[in-house]
Amino acid sequence: MSGKGKRKAVGQSEDDDLVVESPFVDPNDPMAAFLPKSFGKQAPAKGAVQHDKLKRGNPSTAPSASPPQLTAPPEGRRSSGDDGSEDDDDSDDDDDDDDDDDDDDDDSDDEDEFPTSHELVIKDHEKSVTSVSLDPSGMRMVTASHDSTIKFYDFTGMASNHLHSFKTVEPREGHLVHKAEFSNGGDSILVIPACAQAKVFDRDGYEIVEFVKGDQYLRDMKNTKGHVSEVLGGTWHPTDKDLLVTCSSDSTVRIWDVNQKRQQKEVIVVKSRTAKGGRTRVMCVKWDDPTQGGKKLLGAGSQDGSLTLWGGDGGPFSRPMATVEEAHEKEAGICSVAFSKDGNLMVSRGMDGTVKSWDTRKFKKPIMARTDLPTSSQNTTISFSPDSSSVLTSDSAGNLHILSPATLRSERTVPISPSAAVISSLWHPRLNQIFTTSADASVKILYSPASSTRGALTILGNALKKRHLDDDASLTTDITTGINADAIYLPNAVLPSKTKSLAAASTLANAYKPFKPHTTPFAKSTPDEEHIKKNVALSGMRDEDPREALLKYADKAKKDPMFTGAWKETQPVTIYSNEQDEEEEEEEDRAKRLKRF
Repeated sequence: MSGKGKRKAVGQSEDDDLVVESPFVDPNDPMAAFLPKSFGKQAPAKGAVQHDKLKRGNPSTAPSASPPQLTAPPEGRRSSGDDGSEDDDDSDDDDDDDDDDDDDDDDSDDEDEFPTSHELVIKDHEKSVTSVSLDPSGMRMVTASHDSTIKFYDFTGMASNHLHSFKTVEPREGHLVHKAEFSNGGDSILVIPACAQAKVFDRDGYEIVEFVKGDQYLRDMKNTKGHVSEVLGGTWHPTDKDLLVTCSSDSTVRIWDVNQKRQQKEVIVVKSRTAKGGRTRVMCVKWDDPTQGGKKLLGAGSQDGSLTLWGGDGGPFSRPMATVEEAHEKEAGICSVAFSKDGNLMVSRGMDGTVKSWDTRKFKKPIMARTDLPTSSQNTTISFSPDSSSVLTSDSAGNLHILSPATLRSERTVPISPSAAVISSLWHPRLNQIFTTSADASVKILYSPASSTRGALTILGNALKKRHLDDDASLTTDITTGINADAIYLPNAVLPSKTKSLAAASTLANAYKPFKPHTTPFAKSTPDEEHIKKNVALSGMRDEDPREALLKYADKAKKDPMFTGAWKETQPVTIYSNEQDEEEEEEEDRAKRLKRF
């Protein structure tokens, strides 16, 4: 460096360059946060503090199902005598250090593979949350719950201090909701309340379609136009945005067109060989995705433990492709099924605490089975990761299990809610985040700041919401309920006196009396009909016909007359007076009387 603009330090020659050394500070040292990283105004890192607060403990890795095989070390590495003992100890220490380094590398790889290092808790429902679904972009979320509501969330409008939905809808009053699922296009939501009619809402929470209910008095389910009993599950078609499928406790699977709500497009009657009457509750249904290499299959699981497969692209649905009777325990039932990307592997989740994997090409016996995953909810789900390299399911102990599809061993077990069962789980492909719902009315988002995008990171990056006066319901008045006129005083009005009249006192006394319901004919208690006939005399006379009661004695009066027996011989035929003659005589008498006056 030479020239007029060159500056020299004290004791520095012209040939030496100016070198600025930064002080060495460990990145984990708390002092590192206070040191400047550059000149000028510093922009604070968004979400850095929140990520530290939301970081989970070290995720537990489940032990392998089989015990590890122990092998003896080679003879050349054993120590014999005093010679070389120190070298052997040093080599052992080096091996231990290498093992520790390998373990650290494995842990870091696992953290990158599974986004479970951090969690964000959303608790907006009052009862168990049964399902969670997101649109393809990952910006809208909808949840269903046993509190009879579904809630709509927009991550762009949420903050770390405002984890609430922007809309709450009650699809069917007093009915819990089994499921709410976004369509593949993200513009519609399939909602399944615990009734015979499924509904479709738009992404803003407005109802679009309510499918018709079938005639419950028809025996043949093929002739009904809709479900006749409770709908238990359903899902959207993977390619056609207007088609969806539902399953019900009326032993049918029905394919619907959103544009034709008065009748289903196809009805499939599931016949059971083990259930009474050949009918069973179809608890879950799933479509294979042909866009990712699937085989266009339609699978369903029933309460009798049977698994059924149909050709999903147009049928035929009159006869299933394959059926496995008693794939799970009979009375427990199958609560969820899922297909891999290529459609060759199918996994099923049973209420008997088992998870089984099946080959759809040889659909006779399960490939693998695991029996230590108990569940207490019929809405417990099982699903594949976005690349089908892992299987997600949960148990009643509050754990999320990430299983290997080949062996069904737990690659990672994540404790979600130790005091409540985990019901459903979802791994979003675009966000790389795992969403879980629990029986404690909470929704948890598992994510990794390094590998996840948007979703929970969007919420934490948004500015904090400012609290307004209207946010506190105790400090505001609902004007829709009205205001009592006695509480309003005009400026020049005469204030009421302390002494009250008798009428006002009686009104005040009546205000503290319990409300007496209105008396209606239906509210009165009616005694038993037999009790009235036995204990109340002549209680049945109002139901008798007097003409019929007199005609009972007509024959008896002819045979044995009591009062007219004297004229039986002299006047056998009864002669009745003519009413017309009597009226004429009365009129003549009246005319004579008028002439006299």
